[in-house]
Amino acid sequence: MKDSAQAVAGDTSSSSHSSGNIPISIGAMLVTLGVVYGDIGTSPMYVTKALLAGNGGIMSVNEEFILGALSLVIWTVTLLTTVKYVLISLRADNHGEGGIFALYSIVRRGAKWLIIPAMLGGSALLADGVLTPAVTITTAIEGLRTIPEVHAIMGDNQTNVVVITLIIVCLLFLVQRAGTSKIGRAFGPVMTFWFLFLGVSGLLHVLGNPVVIKAFNPIRGIMFLFSPNNHAGIMILGSCFLATTGAEALYSDMGHVGRGNIYATWPFVKICLVLSYLGQGAWLLANAGNADLLSIEDLNPFFQMLPDVIRPFGVVLSTCAAIIASQALITGAFSLVSEASRLDLMPHMQVFYPAETRGQLYIPMVNYVMWAGCIIVVLLFQSSAHMEAAYGLAITITMLCTTLLLFYFLHVIRKVKLTPWIFVVFFVALEGFFFISSLTKFFHGGYFTIILALLIASIMVSWYYGSAVERRQANLLPVRDYLAQLDRLRHDSTYDKLCDNLVYLTNNGRTNYLDRDILYSIFDKHPKRANAYWFVNVKVTDQPHTFEYSVENFGTDYVFRVHLYLGYKVNQRVNAYLRQIVGELSASGELPPQRSDYSVYKTPGPIGSFRFCMVYKTLAPESDVDPRERSAIALKYAIRRHAGSPVQWYGLENSNVIYEYVPLFTKFKAVDHLTRIYPNTK
Repeated sequence: MKDSAQAVAGDTSSSSHSSGNIPISIGAMLVTLGVVYGDIGTSPMYVTKALLAGNGGIMSVNEEFILGALSLVIWTVTLLTTVKYVLISLRADNHGEGGIFALYSIVRRGAKWLIIPAMLGGSALLADGVLTPAVTITTAIEGLRTIPEVHAIMGDNQTNVVVITLIIVCLLFLVQRAGTSKIGRAFGPVMTFWFLFLGVSGLLHVLGNPVVIKAFNPIRGIMFLFSPNNHAGIMILGSCFLATTGAEALYSDMGHVGRGNIYATWPFVKICLVLSYLGQGAWLLANAGNADLLSIEDLNPFFQMLPDVIRPFGVVLSTCAAIIASQALITGAFSLVSEASRLDLMPHMQVFYPAETRGQLYIPMVNYVMWAGCIIVVLLFQSSAHMEAAYGLAITITMLCTTLLLFYFLHVIRKVKLTPWIFVVFFVALEGFFFISSLTKFFHGGYFTIILALLIASIMVSWYYGSAVERRQANLLPVRDYLAQLDRLRHDSTYDKLCDNLVYLTNNGRTNYLDRDILYSIFDKHPKRANAYWFVNVKVTDQPHTFEYSVENFGTDYVFRVHLYLGYKVNQRVNAYLRQIVGELSASGELPPQRSDYSVYKTPGPIGSFRFCMVYKTLAPESDVDPRERSAIALKYAIRRHAGSPVQWYGLENSNVIYEYVPLFTKFKAVDHLTRIYPNTK
């Protein structure tokens, strides 16, 4: 069985490198369109609207504005999304997983300071992910008002928009448990049709006014950026940046769909996006100075350019696309938190793998938190115009942090000499401009995502530094050194027998060693007498349906080190699996028979009683710990209490579980010596 376990471990290692190599296929590309591009795919609904509002509205439209603004948008998407993320970032994967935490996991051994951009960038991306569903869905629902029949029913009452948005948001988060594969298959055809709709509707207007093709010239954008006719000045970049906010989610979602499928679909997506922007620009040029459009509040060229007959269909389709847009950030958040947990930047949480690919996962705790956050955003900001003011600021921080990590990856890990320096100077300057231009959004709503990002970052910092303190005091002890004590304890009748089988779950995968905390619990926290001691480690493999285990008994019949190798699709019911193992070892004679004289069954089974002991560390008040470290540990333990219980993860709800708290073994403060006094008995 030991050889089998080693084989499993070897297979796991090798398969982890190929887990991200999802084959390119029509089905996988449909999933990619449905899962990855939702956020960036809905940007045409609000980018041109924001550009127009920032430059004086429809009466200020001229050729210089249209060609310059479109040029800025096209080259923003090209440089940030195509060059930085599709061509460069996707090559920096961690066993097929993408995202800022996956990137950090590759480079973290190189320098300690890299933890700072990783935490900042990851926190900002998660915060922005809370805002994305709210802003995209609200924008689409507001588009319903452009249909006269719907406007007659909804009116201008924003409360109706808020209620419909909240209903859709709730339904979206409810279906997450189905998994991104099933969701992607459902959303893929819709998004494919959406991109075709963007491309065709834009192309028709481009053919009517082909002068917008000049926007491909980057000089147009640069000249307009510094032109006196640019009423927004450099701040116009904040609106242009909205066109590429889904780029970081694209990178994070790589593990769900595979790099190859993103390569295969991005050219189609980009062409459709660019055609939509050009089409809106052509429509604006054709309607420049149209006084009839002045009466339309929050004029949105995307909806207004559609013919009256097609507009109802376009609005409904955009609403569907907006719902799907939220999916990109939600699935990206699952991947980000999963990577953060592996890096010990966040607590370990219960993870489900609904599909046959391990990259497609679902984390209930993250789903619930984002769900609540989206509801708060909708109720707080009410309208898409207010939400757009808060949108994009946090993601510029993430992009800057990703640039720094990519530079280190290219220069130090890949050993490239000159190109990384060009890369980091160019993109830090570019994204720095976007960040500065987005700062104007801070007091108009950007404060919300910044506060949320700081809150998430504080959780990461507390967990990281709390774990660092724990690691400093962690100690693994050789199991064989304590076999004699365990043997003596199990025969010591001066202590009541706790159970037949005492079980400890441990994260330590080294067979011949145990955490000091476990041995402290057995010997020092009132000796725990049992017939057999079980130390169980659960290893999730990259294969979906693995059911294997290994056992080391150290030449005894009372100490057993068990490694469970379970596929990621396997329900981790440790209680049931351990009973099977005990039964097999009893049948083979490796474990003495365990029988009970009493049972509800006619013939008692061969397995005795079980107690599972869950060990938690605590910080004693008298521990000599730096105040900052004490705060970090206290916060870590508070976070752990709300992150879910391993009792649920391992199917122990109906088992006999002992919760035991052991001290964090740090140095204790020195105390003054007490002097004994004798009372006067007279």
